[in-house]
Amino acid sequence: MKRPQLFVSTVFVFLVILLILNPANAEESGKNIRVATTVPPITNIVENVGGTYVNVVGIVPNGVDSHTFEPVPADAKSLAEADIIFVNGLDLELPTIKLAEKVKKSDAPIVHLGNKTLRKEEWQYDFSFPREHGHPNPHLWPNIALTIKYVEIIRNYLVEFDPLHKDAYEANASVYIAKLKQLDEAIFACVKSIPESNRKLVTYHDSFAYFAPRYGMKVIAAIQPASFTEPGPREVIRIIEQIKNEKIPAIFGSEVFPSKIMAQIARESGARFIEELSDDELPAKPSDSFIGMMVNNMTIMSEALGGDPDCAANVDTRNLIH
Repeated sequence: MKRPQLFVSTVFVFLVILLILNPANAEESGKNIRVATTVPPITNIVENVGGTYVNVVGIVPNGVDSHTFEPVPADAKSLAEADIIFVNGLDLELPTIKLAEKVKKSDAPIVHLGNKTLRKEEWQYDFSFPREHGHPNPHLWPNIALTIKYVEIIRNYLVEFDPLHKDAYEANASVYIAKLKQLDEAIFACVKSIPESNRKLVTYHDSFAYFAPRYGMKVIAAIQPASFTEPGPREVIRIIEQIKNEKIPAIFGSEVFPSKIMAQIARESGARFIEELSDDELPAKPSDSFIGMMVNNMTIMSEALGGDPDCAANVDTRNLIH
């Protein structure tokens, strides 16, 4: 009389194991993909492509220096639970990536978006990221053509992991890419509105190395050395003279990288000091998006350099999921 009970128990255990091992059944359960990301622009892009089928945890808080960020114990839990981990790569988030490699699920990929977007010979080295230090400039996303490649990579990984919602991911990506193309066109228009002699950037941190060549601008100096300290007196004097010689009307800092030296350089060179430019800090609502960040940048940059501050006013900065 006990054999039927034993048979039922055995079948039950077998079915439970089958459920665990069968990803298709896991998808049909309606459980969202758990995704960990790093910097806020990437977090926001994944949220837009993933929509309601993805739970996204951003490891690097908004407004924090991503280069010097060190993950905390709570971040280890988020990384350990993630089904997919999206990072920028190009040596940007080394402590976070190192932690992820230790704690992640064995089958959870760490997707280095920058490395998958550019070939090694396309990496940029510059003021804050000299070639001799071996770390390339990782700030690809201000170049919207490269951001679109990020979107395509993210879409493909989500579809591969969760084919049940393939149509939703592809639809979200398509709409979001259309919004990015509108932004891309607006940035070209903004730069075109700036007098040609003023299409030069002096920034504290060199975040626009991939932006400038696409849109017809030139980065002539970055104040922050590769060591992420303040520049020495000789370098400060050289930059002041360069700003004077090239008649640069404004220099740009960032709240993420506060620096007293920027105000001094502005005073002694005669340039305006604008400290609201952002490379990875998203603005407040209702423009709390990567697209909103770039629209704010172009409004600030265009106005300061003699262009049209309304050049990107028609760009839709809303996220797909409000």
